[in-house]
Amino acid sequence: MTHLQPERAPAWLDPLLRRVGGVDAATLSHHRIPPPPEEGRRAAVLVLFGEDAVHGPDVLLVERASTLRDHAGQVAFPGGGSDPEDPDAVATALREAEEETGVEPGGVVPLAVLPELFIPPSGFVVTPVIAYWERPVAVHAVDSGETAAVVRVPLTALADPATRLRVRHPSGTTGPAFAVAGLLVWGFTGALLSALLDLGGWARPWDNTRVDDLSAAWSAARASRQEVAGS
Repeated sequence: MTHLQPERAPAWLDPLLRRVGGVDAATLSHHRIPPPPEEGRRAAVLVLFGEDAVHGPDVLLVERASTLRDHAGQVAFPGGGSDPEDPDAVATALREAEEETGVEPGGVVPLAVLPELFIPPSGFVVTPVIAYWERPVAVHAVDSGETAAVVRVPLTALADPATRLRVRHPSGTTGPAFAVAGLLVWGFTGALLSALLDLGGWARPWDNTRVDDLSAAWSAARASRQEVAGS
């Protein structure tokens, strides 16, 4: 098993690390559906917190390619399915992050492993790995067939009440979302980010009665990105 080193985290991550120790899966998932009794498709994601001299603490997100079979076009944490050679979830998360974004595993400090979370649409049972980006490098979409974009999103932007909303899926379910950096972050990633903002003490009061249809929210995010690109 990979050795976790929470003692190497910066002070601003300490509140989060103190609170995730006893957190349960229901707190981190908006649908609260447990994994099926039979073995699911194992996966891991890297929740990679860094710090920029200009915008302060941030988190690394990827926009998945629109041609993928699962979760096409969605914003996610770097990650993917486990390989038989991976000794644990941390190894899976680091390997996938390197393959998708060019993150160098040697510059990443694993801090904590969260409970397994189930994603019903794809059947994945996902283990989130919280880590600190001790030695950041330039990142990019390594394979355009898998990743459309790689973005470091400031925590202040995610916590801004103006970026926060809830989206309604065509199935009728609703969940937390963020309209930030020309992206719509929703579903599994939106719910986990929302929970982590609360646990880390970074969240600000926001209007959680605002509920937009998913298609409308996604269209608005694309329009916002086009405006930025054209300015």
